[in-house]
Amino acid sequence: MSERRSRSRKKKRRGLKIFLFLVLVLFVGAGAYVLNVVRHVDKATDEVYESVEGVDPIRGSAVTLDNEEPISILLLGVDTGDLGRVEQGRSDSMMVATINPNTGKAVLISIPRDTYTEIVGYGTMDKINHAYAFGGTAMAINSVQNLLNIPIDYYVTVNMAGIKEIVDSVGGIDIVSPLTFNQEGYQFNQGETVHLDGDRALAFARMRYEDPAGDTGRQARQRLVIEGVINKVISPSTLLNYTEILGSLSNNVQTNFQTSDYLQLQSNKYLSAARNLVSEQIGGSGGTLEDGIYYHFIPEEELMRVQSLLRSELELD
Repeated sequence: MSERRSRSRKKKRRGLKIFLFLVLVLFVGAGAYVLNVVRHVDKATDEVYESVEGVDPIRGSAVTLDNEEPISILLLGVDTGDLGRVEQGRSDSMMVATINPNTGKAVLISIPRDTYTEIVGYGTMDKINHAYAFGGTAMAINSVQNLLNIPIDYYVTVNMAGIKEIVDSVGGIDIVSPLTFNQEGYQFNQGETVHLDGDRALAFARMRYEDPAGDTGRQARQRLVIEGVINKVISPSTLLNYTEILGSLSNNVQTNFQTSDYLQLQSNKYLSAARNLVSEQIGGSGGTLEDGIYYHFIPEEELMRVQSLLRSELELD
Protein backbone atom coordinates (compact mmCIF):
# COMPACT_ATOMS: atom_id res chain seq x y z
CA MET A 1 0.00 0.00 0.00
CA SER A 2 2.78 2.37 0.99
CA GLU A 3 4.68 1.55 -2.20
CA ARG A 4 1.61 2.26 -4.36
CA ARG A 5 1.10 5.66 -2.67
CA SER A 6 4.78 6.46 -3.26
CA ARG A 7 4.48 5.61 -6.98
CA SER A 8 1.28 7.68 -7.19
CA ARG A 9 3.00 10.71 -5.65
CA LYS A 10 5.91 10.33 -8.10
CA LYS A 11 3.49 10.23 -11.05
CA LYS A 12 1.73 13.36 -9.78
CA ARG A 13 5.03 15.18 -9.35
CA ARG A 14 6.13 14.09 -12.81
CA GLY A 15 2.81 15.23 -14.26
CA LEU A 16 3.12 18.59 -12.47
CA LYS A 17 6.66 19.02 -13.81
CA ILE A 18 5.48 18.32 -17.36
CA PHE A 19 2.59 20.76 -16.95
CA LEU A 20 4.88 23.51 -15.57
CA PHE A 21 7.39 22.86 -18.36
CA LEU A 22 4.67 23.24 -21.00
CA VAL A 23 3.45 26.47 -19.37
CA LEU A 24 7.02 27.78 -19.31
CA VAL A 25 7.51 26.91 -23.01
CA LEU A 26 4.21 28.62 -23.81
CA PHE A 27 5.19 31.82 -22.00
CA VAL A 28 8.67 31.85 -23.48
CA GLY A 29 7.23 31.28 -26.93
CA ALA A 30 4.65 34.01 -26.46
CA GLY A 31 7.32 36.37 -25.17
CA ALA A 32 9.53 35.66 -28.17
CA TYR A 33 6.57 36.20 -30.50
CA VAL A 34 5.72 39.54 -28.89
CA LEU A 35 9.36 40.65 -29.10
CA ASN A 36 9.40 39.64 -32.76
CA VAL A 37 6.24 41.66 -33.42
CA VAL A 38 7.72 44.71 -31.68
CA ARG A 39 10.93 44.39 -33.68
CA HIS A 40 9.05 44.24 -36.99
CA VAL A 41 6.78 47.15 -36.00
CA ASP A 42 9.82 49.28 -35.10
CA LYS A 43 11.41 48.54 -38.47
CA ALA A 44 8.21 49.29 -40.41
CA THR A 45 7.66 52.49 -38.44
CA ASP A 46 11.13 53.72 -39.33
CA GLU A 47 10.48 52.98 -43.00
CA VAL A 48 7.17 54.84 -43.25
CA TYR A 49 8.03 57.74 -40.96
CA GLU A 50 8.45 61.08 -42.71
CA SER A 51 8.42 64.33 -40.78
CA VAL A 52 6.83 67.35 -42.41
CA GLU A 53 8.26 70.85 -42.30
CA GLY A 54 6.51 74.13 -42.94
CA VAL A 55 3.14 73.32 -41.36
CA ASP A 56 1.48 76.39 -39.86
CA PRO A 57 1.05 75.84 -36.08
CA ILE A 58 -2.60 76.11 -35.07
CA ARG A 59 -2.53 74.63 -31.58
CA GLY A 60 -0.73 76.38 -28.77
CA SER A 61 1.19 73.15 -28.19
CA ALA A 62 1.31 69.73 -29.80
CA VAL A 63 -1.21 67.12 -28.67
CA THR A 64 -0.09 64.57 -26.14
CA LEU A 65 -1.37 61.05 -26.66
CA ASP A 66 -0.26 60.16 -23.13
CA ASN A 67 -3.07 62.43 -21.89
CA GLU A 68 -5.55 60.81 -24.30
CA GLU A 69 -6.35 64.05 -26.09
CA PRO A 70 -8.56 64.09 -29.20
CA ILE A 71 -6.52 64.09 -32.41
CA SER A 72 -6.99 64.82 -36.10
CA ILE A 73 -5.45 62.93 -39.01
CA LEU A 74 -5.31 64.00 -42.66
CA LEU A 75 -5.54 60.97 -44.98
CA LEU A 76 -4.21 61.61 -48.48
CA GLY A 77 -4.72 59.09 -51.25
CA VAL A 78 -2.15 60.24 -53.79
CA ASP A 79 -2.21 59.19 -57.43
CA THR A 80 1.57 58.88 -57.72
CA GLY A 81 2.15 55.41 -59.12
CA ASP A 82 -1.52 54.96 -60.06
CA LEU A 83 -2.05 53.93 -63.67
CA GLY A 84 1.71 54.09 -64.26
CA ARG A 85 2.28 57.65 -62.98
CA VAL A 86 5.72 58.45 -61.56
CA GLU A 87 5.46 62.21 -60.95
CA GLN A 88 4.50 63.91 -57.65
CA GLY A 89 0.81 63.58 -58.49
CA ARG A 90 -2.20 65.02 -56.74
CA SER A 91 -4.16 63.96 -53.70
CA ASP A 92 -6.79 61.92 -55.51
CA SER A 93 -8.71 61.56 -52.26
CA MET A 94 -8.60 63.68 -49.10
CA MET A 95 -10.19 62.70 -45.79
CA VAL A 96 -9.94 64.06 -42.27
CA ALA A 97 -10.38 61.70 -39.33
CA THR A 98 -10.86 62.74 -35.73
CA ILE A 99 -10.50 60.32 -32.82
CA ASN A 100 -11.86 61.37 -29.44
CA PRO A 101 -11.03 58.89 -26.65
CA ASN A 102 -13.14 60.89 -24.20
CA THR A 103 -16.39 60.50 -26.14
CA GLY A 104 -15.43 57.12 -27.58
CA LYS A 105 -16.16 58.34 -31.11
CA ALA A 106 -14.31 58.81 -34.39
CA VAL A 107 -15.41 60.85 -37.40
CA LEU A 108 -14.23 60.31 -40.97
CA ILE A 109 -15.11 63.09 -43.41
CA SER A 110 -14.28 63.36 -47.12
CA ILE A 111 -13.22 66.61 -48.73
CA PRO A 112 -14.34 66.80 -52.38
CA ARG A 113 -11.12 66.87 -54.36
CA ASP A 114 -12.42 69.65 -56.65
CA THR A 115 -13.24 71.95 -53.70
CA TYR A 116 -12.53 75.57 -54.64
CA THR A 117 -10.42 77.07 -51.88
CA GLU A 118 -7.25 78.98 -51.08
CA ILE A 119 -4.05 77.03 -51.69
CA VAL A 120 -2.09 78.28 -48.70
CA GLY A 121 1.50 79.13 -49.55
CA TYR A 122 0.86 79.19 -53.30
CA GLY A 123 -1.05 82.45 -53.46
CA THR A 124 -3.99 81.26 -55.50
CA MET A 125 -7.51 79.85 -55.37
CA ASP A 126 -7.73 76.42 -56.93
CA LYS A 127 -8.93 72.84 -56.45
CA ILE A 128 -7.80 71.62 -53.04
CA ASN A 129 -6.28 68.45 -54.45
CA HIS A 130 -3.76 70.60 -56.34
CA ALA A 131 -2.18 71.66 -53.05
CA TYR A 132 -0.29 68.37 -52.80
CA ALA A 133 0.96 68.72 -56.39
CA PHE A 134 2.11 72.30 -55.79
CA GLY A 135 3.73 71.92 -52.38
CA GLY A 136 3.52 68.35 -51.12
CA THR A 137 2.21 67.29 -47.73
CA ALA A 138 2.87 70.60 -45.95
CA MET A 139 0.88 72.65 -48.45
CA ALA A 140 -1.95 70.11 -48.38
CA ILE A 141 -2.09 70.25 -44.56
CA ASN A 142 -1.98 74.05 -44.45
CA SER A 143 -4.75 74.33 -47.05
CA VAL A 144 -6.98 71.84 -45.18
CA GLN A 145 -6.35 73.60 -41.87
CA ASN A 146 -7.35 76.89 -43.46
CA LEU A 147 -10.47 75.44 -45.07
CA LEU A 148 -11.79 73.55 -42.04
CA ASN A 149 -10.46 75.85 -39.30
CA ILE A 150 -8.88 72.98 -37.36
CA PRO A 151 -5.33 71.85 -36.63
CA ILE A 152 -4.06 68.74 -38.40
CA ASP A 153 -2.03 66.75 -35.87
CA TYR A 154 -0.98 63.82 -38.03
CA TYR A 155 -1.00 62.87 -41.68
CA VAL A 156 -0.98 59.60 -43.60
CA THR A 157 -0.36 59.45 -47.35
CA VAL A 158 -1.28 56.28 -49.21
CA ASN A 159 -0.17 55.55 -52.74
CA MET A 160 -3.44 54.69 -54.49
CA ALA A 161 -1.64 52.04 -56.51
CA GLY A 162 -0.86 50.41 -53.16
CA ILE A 163 -4.49 50.02 -52.07
CA LYS A 164 -4.53 46.64 -53.80
CA GLU A 165 -1.50 45.42 -51.83
CA ILE A 166 -2.82 46.75 -48.50
CA VAL A 167 -6.26 45.15 -48.90
CA ASP A 168 -4.70 41.83 -49.90
CA SER A 169 -2.36 41.94 -46.89
CA VAL A 170 -5.29 42.11 -44.44
CA GLY A 171 -7.01 39.20 -46.16
CA GLY A 172 -9.56 41.28 -48.04
CA ILE A 173 -12.47 43.34 -46.71
CA ASP A 174 -16.25 43.00 -46.65
CA ILE A 175 -18.44 45.88 -47.83
CA VAL A 176 -22.07 46.47 -48.77
CA SER A 177 -22.25 48.10 -52.18
CA PRO A 178 -24.40 51.28 -52.17
CA LEU A 179 -25.29 50.88 -55.85
CA THR A 180 -25.20 48.48 -58.79
CA PHE A 181 -22.39 48.92 -61.32
CA ASN A 182 -19.71 47.12 -63.27
CA GLN A 183 -16.13 48.33 -63.17
CA GLU A 184 -13.12 46.74 -64.84
CA GLY A 185 -15.02 43.47 -65.23
CA TYR A 186 -16.18 43.29 -61.59
CA GLN A 187 -19.90 43.35 -60.82
CA PHE A 188 -21.26 45.07 -57.71
CA ASN A 189 -24.94 44.90 -56.73
CA GLN A 190 -26.72 47.37 -54.50
CA GLY A 191 -27.35 46.10 -50.97
CA GLU A 192 -25.25 42.95 -51.39
CA THR A 193 -22.32 42.20 -49.11
CA VAL A 194 -19.24 41.39 -51.14
CA HIS A 195 -15.75 40.31 -50.12
CA LEU A 196 -13.15 42.44 -51.89
CA ASP A 197 -9.62 41.42 -52.65
CA GLY A 198 -7.15 44.11 -53.68
CA ASP A 199 -8.14 44.28 -57.35
CA ARG A 200 -11.86 44.45 -56.57
CA ALA A 201 -11.32 47.06 -53.86
CA LEU A 202 -9.40 49.29 -56.26
CA ALA A 203 -12.11 48.96 -58.90
CA PHE A 204 -14.84 49.60 -56.31
CA ALA A 205 -13.12 52.76 -55.05
CA ARG A 206 -12.04 54.06 -58.46
CA MET A 207 -15.35 54.12 -60.37
CA ARG A 208 -16.63 57.68 -60.82
CA TYR A 209 -18.55 58.42 -64.00
CA GLU A 210 -21.27 55.78 -63.67
CA ASP A 211 -22.16 56.94 -60.16
CA PRO A 212 -25.26 59.22 -60.14
CA ALA A 213 -23.64 61.10 -57.25
CA GLY A 214 -20.43 61.65 -59.21
CA ASP A 215 -17.33 62.32 -57.15
CA THR A 216 -19.42 62.43 -53.96
CA GLY A 217 -20.43 58.82 -54.55
CA ARG A 218 -16.86 57.81 -55.22
CA GLN A 219 -15.73 59.43 -51.97
CA ALA A 220 -18.38 57.46 -50.08
CA ARG A 221 -17.06 54.22 -51.59
CA GLN A 222 -13.48 55.19 -50.77
CA ARG A 223 -14.54 55.70 -47.15
CA LEU A 224 -16.07 52.21 -47.14
CA VAL A 225 -12.73 50.75 -48.27
CA ILE A 226 -10.80 52.76 -45.66
CA GLU A 227 -13.24 51.71 -42.93
CA GLY A 228 -12.93 48.08 -44.03
CA VAL A 229 -9.13 48.21 -43.82
CA ILE A 230 -9.23 49.93 -40.41
CA ASN A 231 -11.60 47.30 -39.03
CA LYS A 232 -9.30 44.54 -40.24
CA VAL A 233 -6.10 46.17 -38.97
CA ILE A 234 -7.45 46.63 -35.43
CA SER A 235 -8.84 43.09 -35.25
CA PRO A 236 -6.99 40.27 -33.41
CA SER A 237 -6.63 38.33 -36.67
CA THR A 238 -3.88 40.74 -37.80
CA LEU A 239 -1.49 39.01 -35.37
CA LEU A 240 -1.46 36.03 -37.71
CA ASN A 241 -0.20 37.92 -40.76
CA TYR A 242 1.26 41.10 -39.30
CA THR A 243 4.49 40.83 -41.32
CA GLU A 244 2.59 40.94 -44.62
CA ILE A 245 0.52 43.90 -43.41
CA LEU A 246 3.58 45.81 -42.24
CA GLY A 247 5.29 45.07 -45.54
CA SER A 248 2.39 46.48 -47.57
CA LEU A 249 2.30 49.61 -45.40
CA SER A 250 6.08 50.10 -45.69
CA ASN A 251 5.82 50.05 -49.48
CA ASN A 252 2.88 52.39 -49.85
CA VAL A 253 2.49 54.66 -46.82
CA GLN A 254 4.19 57.73 -45.38
CA THR A 255 3.23 59.26 -42.03
CA ASN A 256 4.52 61.33 -39.12
CA PHE A 257 3.26 58.79 -36.57
CA GLN A 258 6.16 57.37 -34.55
CA THR A 259 6.51 54.10 -32.64
CA SER A 260 5.56 55.71 -29.34
CA ASP A 261 2.41 57.11 -30.97
CA TYR A 262 1.36 53.66 -32.18
CA LEU A 263 1.76 52.25 -28.70
CA GLN A 264 -0.39 55.03 -27.22
CA LEU A 265 -3.05 54.55 -29.90
CA GLN A 266 -3.32 50.92 -28.84
CA SER A 267 -4.86 52.09 -25.54
CA ASN A 268 -8.38 50.81 -25.01
CA LYS A 269 -9.90 54.28 -25.27
CA TYR A 270 -8.38 55.11 -28.66
CA LEU A 271 -9.16 51.67 -30.06
CA SER A 272 -12.71 51.81 -28.78
CA ALA A 273 -13.22 55.23 -30.35
CA ALA A 274 -11.74 54.05 -33.68
CA ARG A 275 -14.26 51.20 -33.78
CA ASN A 276 -17.12 53.68 -33.31
CA LEU A 277 -16.54 55.36 -36.67
CA VAL A 278 -19.08 57.78 -38.14
CA SER A 279 -18.81 58.88 -41.80
CA GLU A 280 -19.59 62.42 -42.94
CA GLN A 281 -19.69 64.09 -46.34
CA ILE A 282 -19.17 67.76 -47.15
CA GLY A 283 -22.06 69.04 -49.23
CA GLY A 284 -22.11 71.62 -51.97
CA SER A 285 -22.50 71.74 -55.72
CA GLY A 286 -20.35 71.79 -58.83
CA GLY A 287 -19.96 74.50 -61.41
CA THR A 288 -17.48 76.41 -63.55
CA LEU A 289 -15.89 79.84 -63.31
CA GLU A 290 -14.75 82.10 -66.13
CA ASP A 291 -11.79 79.81 -66.74
CA GLY A 292 -14.24 77.07 -67.75
CA ILE A 293 -12.82 74.64 -65.19
CA TYR A 294 -15.12 72.56 -63.01
CA TYR A 295 -14.99 73.18 -59.25
CA HIS A 296 -16.89 72.05 -56.16
CA PHE A 297 -18.31 74.98 -54.19
CA ILE A 298 -19.15 74.62 -50.49
CA PRO A 299 -21.93 76.94 -49.25
CA GLU A 300 -20.97 79.05 -46.24
CA GLU A 301 -23.56 77.43 -43.96
CA GLU A 302 -22.36 73.93 -44.90
CA LEU A 303 -18.75 74.88 -44.29
CA MET A 304 -19.67 76.28 -40.87
CA ARG A 305 -21.53 73.04 -40.04
CA VAL A 306 -18.51 70.92 -40.86
CA GLN A 307 -16.11 73.24 -39.04
CA SER A 308 -18.32 73.23 -35.95
CA LEU A 309 -18.60 69.41 -36.01
CA LEU A 310 -14.85 68.86 -36.25
CA ARG A 311 -13.96 71.53 -33.71
CA SER A 312 -16.44 69.97 -31.31
CA GLU A 313 -14.95 66.50 -31.83
CA LEU A 314 -11.49 67.94 -31.13
CA GLU A 315 -12.81 69.80 -28.07
CA LEU A 316 -11.53 73.12 -29.41
CA ASP A 317 -14.69 75.13 -28.63
